[in-house]
Amino acid sequence: MGPTGTSTLNRNTTLGAIMHIEDIAYDIDGTEHIGQLAVDRDRAGTRPAVLVCHEGSGLGPHAKNIAQRLAGLGYIAFALDYFGGGVPVARDQTMARLGPLMGDPTRTRTIAAAGLAILLAQPEADHGRVAAIGYCFGGTMALELARGGADVHAVVGFHSGLATARPQDAVNIRGAVLVNIGTEDPIIPAQQRADFEAEMRAGDVDWQMNLYGGAKHSFTNPDAAAAGIPGIEYHEPSDRRSWRCMIDLFDETFGPMAT
Repeated sequence: MGPTGTSTLNRNTTLGAIMHIEDIAYDIDGTEHIGQLAVDRDRAGTRPAVLVCHEGSGLGPHAKNIAQRLAGLGYIAFALDYFGGGVPVARDQTMARLGPLMGDPTRTRTIAAAGLAILLAQPEADHGRVAAIGYCFGGTMALELARGGADVHAVVGFHSGLATARPQDAVNIRGAVLVNIGTEDPIIPAQQRADFEAEMRAGDVDWQMNLYGGAKHSFTNPDAAAAGIPGIEYHEPSDRRSWRCMIDLFDETFGPMAT
């Protein structure tokens, strides 16, 4: 069965635009996944397309807000669903759901590619200007999509896991890579950062790594502390600065967005 969707129209009062928000259901190996598309259809023509990969807690307000924020800037964005069902998972189930993906880059890439296919099927998507971004394991997913050779021109990870079972696949990365990491993130220690640097060098990748002093894991999510887990905490300066660095990369890669 092909993708199906339900849509709403949200008025963006800042830009005076009607934002098209659509939940799209799609199948991956018999499991229904439900992602959310965001696009300003008051704008004419195609525009850069951004795949958004959610945090390890599942698809929820954080990734959806990111997609809608990007759409407000003129991009088309699709927040994929990598667990299925299109909703956050219970906290005590998170690692059980993540575990099989963390050690299986092939499966991770397959799920990311399915989300990318939904995004690129939209008439507004410019196939020559494509980005994949992600948060926490979603950042790992965006990186694995690129390692798998997907035609993605910019890849951005926020407090993203950097390790992979197939570092040799970095040679397949076609676009520019930016990862934004907190120095106090216990999930991404210094050795993992060093290994990632070696991987990027060996693959001759166009890459950047920004380190944010004082920032812990999930520093972009205002609700991060609700998990009650040490080392997971919102950090507004790093959230703001890393977003700006992503937009700078998009401007460099795709050209500035017309206002």
